[in-house]
Amino acid sequence: DLRWEGGYEKTWEAIQEDKEGMLDFSVQDIIQKARRKRLEERSGKTKLGMMRHLYVVLDMSENMKTQDLKPTRLLCCEKLLEKFTEEYFYLNPISQMGIIVTSNKRAEKVSDMTGNPRRHIEVLKSLRDKPYTGEPSLQNSLELVIQTLKNMPSHTSREVIIIMGSLTTCDPGDINKTLDEAVNMNIKCSVINLSAEVRIYKELAARTGGHHAVILDDHHLQDLLSEHLNPPASLAAQQANLIRMGFPSHAGPEAGLGMCLCHLDTGGEKISSSGYICPQCRARYCELPVECRGCGLTLVSAPHLARSYHHLFPLALFQELSAEDTPADQSWCNGCGKRFKENIDKKVYRCPNCHKVYCGECDLFIHETLHSCPACCAKAPLTAAAQQNGHHAAAGPVVNGVGSNGVI
Repeated sequence: DLRWEGGYEKTWEAIQEDKEGMLDFSVQDIIQKARRKRLEERSGKTKLGMMRHLYVVLDMSENMKTQDLKPTRLLCCEKLLEKFTEEYFYLNPISQMGIIVTSNKRAEKVSDMTGNPRRHIEVLKSLRDKPYTGEPSLQNSLELVIQTLKNMPSHTSREVIIIMGSLTTCDPGDINKTLDEAVNMNIKCSVINLSAEVRIYKELAARTGGHHAVILDDHHLQDLLSEHLNPPASLAAQQANLIRMGFPSHAGPEAGLGMCLCHLDTGGEKISSSGYICPQCRARYCELPVECRGCGLTLVSAPHLARSYHHLFPLALFQELSAEDTPADQSWCNGCGKRFKENIDKKVYRCPNCHKVYCGECDLFIHETLHSCPACCAKAPLTAAAQQNGHHAAAGPVVNGVGSNGVI
């Protein structure tokens, strides 16, 4: 036997059929376990790179015509990337993103590094009309990324997500030198293969500290993209600097007419009396966050920065219970309301604070999206005075000892 065969011995045993001979249940079980593992790896005491510069490299070679993902690989990836872009900027409002496509042995930057998600989504929709030709080029794509990211400030993270459907790459030179340059620049490269594992892509991810994975289906692809929504751990040598940000006020009719600057590159500039006014140069913009074209100031709103709280202080993990350990008076999920079934809900999860029980899907939704337990939020907390008197408070949630009815 060869040594490398040991890592692949009996891997087919991880896939099992259900009573009807289908593999869907087994595949979903693998995805659920991977998502739970990611939750356990999160820690609230890790220094995170909140300002991110991310490039998505998308393969547009002939292999993307394959219909193992419906309707085709490329169309499925574009649809999932549109959703990923919206969620990325929702969870990382002070970060930026760019898109690169590779085909016919070349790499092309179709969307520059910017913090405008609408611009990226429009570019992704326009890719449907482009032809799928030739082979991709990993080296040309990496060199294009390196050329752009080398000018980024040192306090920001540098990341690349490569979605590759081809099993080959056509490069003009020594790919190892390009890999060394990416390692020296601390560019974290993650690869998602749509076909099979390829050595050069796995080595790229391993040497740069990224993740490498091969998809099982479109749901698994969406799950793999979701891994990159949360900010990565900051490097030990990464500098910590103070960043200037502006909090613009919303302009009303009394501000007069003005031209929106965020549509200049798309040719859709318009004159209106509403918008957000830059506090430094008085430029007008339709939406936030955005980097001011006039003075370079990052314009955000207070809720944008408040979202970072969820990354810095993640919700505590729920306790895992088996079906027989579930309390008799909690035979249903406190989130979606469905009753637990022994053959499906083998594991349930209980909040350590309120002791309410949730199914696996609701547990993941709470930790990945809500970031707070619904049952804990529904309980009216006690103020310090009410606790002394033994009475419940009639006010809303208490933040730092002050009653509040708002939601952050």
